[in-house]
Amino acid sequence: MDSALIRIENLHKTYHMGDNHVHALRGISLEIPRGSFVSIMGASGSGKSTLMNIVGCLDKPSSGKYYLDGVDVGALERDELADIRNRKVGFVFQQFNLLARTSALENVELPLLYSDNDKSKFKERAMAALTSVGLAERYDHHPSQLSGGQQQRVAIARSLINNPQLILADEPTGALDSRTSVEIMGIFQKLNREKGISIVVVTHEPDIAHYSDRIIQFKDGHIMLDERVPNPRNAERELSELPEVEEEEEPVA
Repeated sequence: MDSALIRIENLHKTYHMGDNHVHALRGISLEIPRGSFVSIMGASGSGKSTLMNIVGCLDKPSSGKYYLDGVDVGALERDELADIRNRKVGFVFQQFNLLARTSALENVELPLLYSDNDKSKFKERAMAALTSVGLAERYDHHPSQLSGGQQQRVAIARSLINNPQLILADEPTGALDSRTSVEIMGIFQKLNREKGISIVVVTHEPDIAHYSDRIIQFKDGHIMLDERVPNPRNAERELSELPEVEEEEEPVA
């Protein structure tokens, strides 16, 4: 088995907008081993979002190679892309992307509707995912009845429902307060440590990036920095040192 979950070789992505050609990625090469926790940083237009779209099988490169779990993603047809995305990748976004009129449990179940899994096990699997993020007791709550941090935990549980090898998190703490951000990064660290799930986080915040083991910095479609984090922040320890607060009951605006 290839030790690299993600292997990228001389990747280019060019968008054609009329007579203009926008070079979003310019010959990127990198490997991300299984079980990694990586943060990707860079200003708007640096190429990090384009890379995330390709890594998440939402887009294909213009040239170069991208292998996910040994599969050449660039060679896949649209239906095959959707299949590998649904089986191997979980997504977490800044704005949670939950259905407003749907319970937490039903939101977590949603990805299963596009799979061949046994429907009789849907609720059991969704409850297990909610339990893993500490939200089992809120399974019947709608998003409007949950705080921002609780909504993000539902979104993380949803990303876990198909037992992915990789979670891609795009600014997952961008809409959260400082303490809740630490809680969310603690969940990612626990999933990485205990379940071996590879985590890739896109963030503008250096302090959030330092919860990961490796930081990759993009600029103008190039990798400008790729370094190990010698002593990642420990979210569990930081939370234990913070004063206890009552969990927010109302959603963020």
